[in-house]
Amino acid sequence: MKRQIQLRQIEAFKALIEQGTVSRAAEVLHVTQPAVSKLLVHLEEETGLLLFERVKGRLTATAQGMRLYGEVDRVFAGLRQIEEAIAIIRRKDMSHFAIGVLPELSGSFIRRATMMFLSRCPDVRPTIHMRASNIVSDRVATRQMDVGFTTSLMSSPNSVVTPIMESPLVCIMPKGHPLSQLEFITPEHIEGIPFIGYAADNRTTSAFNDAIRSYGVDLNVVLESETTPTLCEFVSAGLGISLVHPLSVIDMSCRLDIRRFKPDIPEYFHFCHARLAKNIERVQEYERCAKQVAEEAWTEIFGESATKQT
Repeated sequence: MKRQIQLRQIEAFKALIEQGTVSRAAEVLHVTQPAVSKLLVHLEEETGLLLFERVKGRLTATAQGMRLYGEVDRVFAGLRQIEEAIAIIRRKDMSHFAIGVLPELSGSFIRRATMMFLSRCPDVRPTIHMRASNIVSDRVATRQMDVGFTTSLMSSPNSVVTPIMESPLVCIMPKGHPLSQLEFITPEHIEGIPFIGYAADNRTTSAFNDAIRSYGVDLNVVLESETTPTLCEFVSAGLGISLVHPLSVIDMSCRLDIRRFKPDIPEYFHFCHARLAKNIERVQEYERCAKQVAEEAWTEIFGESATKQT
């Protein structure tokens, strides 16, 4: 009869995948290398899976190993979520204010909105949590976060969702790029130009690809990124151009040239909070700050009010 899988075996497996070598995995777990190797052998025996193969003297995860790692990582993420929930439940300081933000808005937008909020509510202690849209929505609805920013209007009966800025994407490029001479950019302008895109499962990628295909344009994608701040760094460094939401490039006009893109490809962010929130005054104040920063951002980039955009 097979023994039950032990948590320590899973920890060793996860550590090896993430650290790359048995020695580094052993350091992370504060055990010896032979101990890690023994845990991995037992895990393979008890699961009946071939999790690793030796390539040039190093253990490399097999396809089965990577599939198992995906499940393990998901479970550990759930445990971290429980730990965060416990920490929030234990915290009795009523000045705490948890803000959920998407990676796309984790730069200057969230900084400016939160700084403005603090100037109006100096007794509050904010905590910023960068999470995916669905996670932000869930945690706001369950009151683990006070407010959040999402890309979806879908909400539970326990939350309220309102638009912050619905805007077409803009084209960003390195300072002095030849396309900077144009008032706006079209699909024909970017054919053959090195382009930095989002990961394939990103909603922006899907909308953009649909628009580009309708014009019969082939993109010269040189790099893909999962987050906008990283994407902007590569654009600023001169690797290529890209398309982003205006709120993602606040305060970056000194590093990037920003132009409108035609035809419009709508992109949106929304503000959400728990229905009947106990700290509703602070929630409403943060919402006012976020909307003001969004309005100011459009004016700074394009020299006109966001309400007048075409």
